[in-house]
Amino acid sequence: MSQTIQPAAIRKSFTVRATPARTWEVFTANFGRWWPKTHYIGDSPLVDAAIEPREGGRWYGIHADGVERPWGRVLVWEPPRRLVLDWQISHEWGYAPDLHTDVEVIFTAVGEAETRVDFEHRGLERFGDSEAAIKTRSAMEGGWGAILESFKAVVGG
Repeated sequence: MSQTIQPAAIRKSFTVRATPARTWEVFTANFGRWWPKTHYIGDSPLVDAAIEPREGGRWYGIHADGVERPWGRVLVWEPPRRLVLDWQISHEWGYAPDLHTDVEVIFTAVGEAETRVDFEHRGLERFGDSEAAIKTRSAMEGGWGAILESFKAVVGG
């Protein structure tokens, strides 16, 4: 009998010097301000990115060619505590409407004007087990690290 081993979720935890409300605001309403313009899908450069503030809302990139490229949907919208996004981007860096992996971010007050941010991107086994999918999953650990460093710099890490 063979056993399938699922890849581990990507998890990051860190503390920022801001209230949960401020941290939430920067993460969501100011998403395009901190999301690195180097991380996008499609051929046209990214100029902005947005998260629509509600369950069922879109999150997407806005590109130099004027096209809005979807990244997924908002699954859970619980300001200023919890956000869950449906990541519908394949291991080949394209929008995949039938692919669903989850990005969950939890904001917890840990002191006066300090917030712990717990980040998890799970369900990465849904990329499949091809060599390209394994390579992408491996690269995503560092990719999320760089993306979240950008967030920390804006919110006050």
